[in-house]
Amino acid sequence: MKFGLQLGYWGAQPPVNAGELVIAAEETGFDAVFAAESWGSDAFTPLAWWGSSTERVRLGTSVAQLSARTPAAAAMHALTLDHLSGGRAILGLGVSGPQVVEGWYGQPFAQPLRRTREYVDIVRKVLAREAPVTSDGQHYGLPYTGPGATGLGKPLKPIVHPLRAELPIWLGAEGPKNVAQTAEIADGWLAIYYAPRLAGMYNEWLDEGFARSGARRSRDDFEIAASAQVVITDDPAAEIERMRWVSALYIGGMGAPELNFHAQVYKRMGYGAEVDEISALFQAGRKAEAAAAVPDELITDTAIFGDEAHVRSRLKEWEDAGVTMMLISVSDAEQMRRLQPLAAM
Repeated sequence: MKFGLQLGYWGAQPPVNAGELVIAAEETGFDAVFAAESWGSDAFTPLAWWGSSTERVRLGTSVAQLSARTPAAAAMHALTLDHLSGGRAILGLGVSGPQVVEGWYGQPFAQPLRRTREYVDIVRKVLAREAPVTSDGQHYGLPYTGPGATGLGKPLKPIVHPLRAELPIWLGAEGPKNVAQTAEIADGWLAIYYAPRLAGMYNEWLDEGFARSGARRSRDDFEIAASAQVVITDDPAAEIERMRWVSALYIGGMGAPELNFHAQVYKRMGYGAEVDEISALFQAGRKAEAAAAVPDELITDTAIFGDEAHVRSRLKEWEDAGVTMMLISVSDAEQMRRLQPLAAM
């Protein structure tokens, strides 16, 4: 099983040690470095900037939001990064949620599955560069023929010849239909809040996609990158306490009360009553109480905290469940070095 470094997206200011972490990832045997975006920093620029100091690690977006750029623009970003890095780019895509899509990007959120399928299809056409790119899709028609169109739109091929027509596309997906579609049309799954004890459920979703006519991959050549907090520590209780606040934020605040994909994930894991309580407290402004309501088990289902022996044992559980990469956030280079022996498992 491989390790990936998740740089995430920026807070109020750029992270001060991200460049050091990227170099440490290269030196300690990590397979990839990923950057994310929400409604602040973008996912591609940090990879180009900090990735320029590396020669081996793959550089991926986890995730680039569909509504942030058109499919053709996403393909341009990916093919550019792929050339600059010598063929190390991974294009990770995701739909985000309606609060961000409609509130920040000013785009409709409806039909996320269909939009994803059309988006990926156009990106692949751009990267293949076999013909001028056209699409008769409902959401991303090329050339554009909708309101205000001049009728002068011309199908085009990218000026730059992509380095790899088969540049890997991974999708962030949380629900059963989305995961099944990911197995059908993508090269990998960016899984968030993955719990090994539910591997049977995830495998049912994935197998549905692999079995569809025209599926690109099978289980043998499909990558599953699970985002997880992995910390080698003598004080796991402190890490659990830290994660209570993060979990409360994502369960109660990262999404509309009536549509929060993160909360839905935890409900599928069996924490329905806990999620309802955490959400109600968080939305009432009682954030400390919301954090206190997060049970230890909800955190340790999807994270690993403990000494090296414990971490090694739990990582084996993830690997046995089918995970091919642990995508982890690391606070400093020292923690990266502590993880180095495990990166070669």
